[in-house]
Amino acid sequence: MPQSTRAAQPIGPQVPNWSARPAPPATPKTGRYVRIEPLDPVRHARDLFEANAADRDATHWTYLFDEKPLTPEAYSAWVAKSASTQDPMFHAIIDLATGKAAGVAALMRIDRNHGVIEVGHINFSPRLQRTRQATEAIYLMMARAFDELGYRRFEWKCDHLNAPSREAALRFGFTFEGIFRQAVVYKGRNRDTAWYAIIDTDWPGIKAAHEAWLDPANFDAEGRQVKRLAAHAGQ
Repeated sequence: MPQSTRAAQPIGPQVPNWSARPAPPATPKTGRYVRIEPLDPVRHARDLFEANAADRDATHWTYLFDEKPLTPEAYSAWVAKSASTQDPMFHAIIDLATGKAAGVAALMRIDRNHGVIEVGHINFSPRLQRTRQATEAIYLMMARAFDELGYRRFEWKCDHLNAPSREAALRFGFTFEGIFRQAVVYKGRNRDTAWYAIIDTDWPGIKAAHEAWLDPANFDAEGRQVKRLAAHAGQ
């Protein structure tokens, strides 16, 4: 019987002993500067409302799916709604220096079968932005996904017009993967979505860079960084 001359089709590498990943636990995770913990309206709503008071023109909510709640009662209702879902799983970011919540972020689009998870709904209050605490919050979420749970891929997505978010993704070590055109309609307008990701083989170098940057020795007496995060990553 004649052998087929058809060339073998290329296939991806094997992933030995793969199994579905665990769901993220509803437990706190603590670093040097912050603790991330499941969002709770009783414990976190008032702190978050006060932390966001300086964002008077609500510019920090421009690229979020919801409008900024303008009263403590409305903010409590927003926190209660957000805290009620398992995917997205919202977390409060607690500044250990003050013991107060200063921002939120969520683990979402949790694909346990394929080991893919996204961080989104990020809203750092003015108190949290451009601080060690903000960087450590993202680091803790990445560490949970890769080190604790064994996920293979950690995603970051944003409106392609959201320049600060896109810059942050690159700073944190995410790789830009492309623009998904007309991916979302929100607040009555179009969103082309910029996709970024870190995969498990990226993680050891990114982890080392974050840990070196977060080390207290990387900051002078006034709290200014000695070396940028990108410098620790060799970029």
